[in-house]
Amino acid sequence: MIIKKASWKAMNYACKKFHYSKRLPAQPMVGYSCFNDKKEWCGVVIFNNGVGSIEKPFNLKKGQVSELVRVALNGKQKTTTQVVARCVKIFKKENKLVKLLVSYADSDYKHKGTIYKAMNWIHISSHKTGDEFIHPVTKKSIHSRSHSKTGVNKQFGVLKKVYKTSELIRVKKGEKHKFIYPLNKELKNKYKNASKA
Repeated sequence: MIIKKASWKAMNYACKKFHYSKRLPAQPMVGYSCFNDKKEWCGVVIFNNGVGSIEKPFNLKKGQVSELVRVALNGKQKTTTQVVARCVKIFKKENKLVKLLVSYADSDYKHKGTIYKAMNWIHISSHKTGDEFIHPVTKKSIHSRSHSKTGVNKQFGVLKKVYKTSELIRVKKGEKHKFIYPLNKELKNKYKNASKA
């Protein structure tokens, strides 16, 4: 197996073709392309800085926590776990300030975090995400601020007409599982008993 720094083009293609989200994660990001023993391209693994104050729950500073945001592979790899483990190792070596990795497994897409468990990531929490509301005609997802029970919502201090919630299709959402992977001994010891299994 060969791991190389991925180009934007490779990351864009892999995310749109092989990942359930069908889109690139937030930037800045760094990705790694994987090639199997036959030198066939297998896709990418991508990391970024996470959304919001990702470091706060761990009492760390900005830049000390990164998120594994995409595992977008086409199935030509020997094992997914081996690819991700190699990419994590290279990412750690190239980003010495990062002390902890975070990633999520979304049960709505039948993901339970199997690869993270196989790599000894620590499952620290599960939470139910908000239900999704779909427009019955366009089939597009409607943001929570764009619908209300009355059909009117206050946005930036101004009342605006929005969709009525009763006119939309409610899609029940499942749980999102949060995993962490400490990159130094101190944090490994700190979180070794934190797993929710």
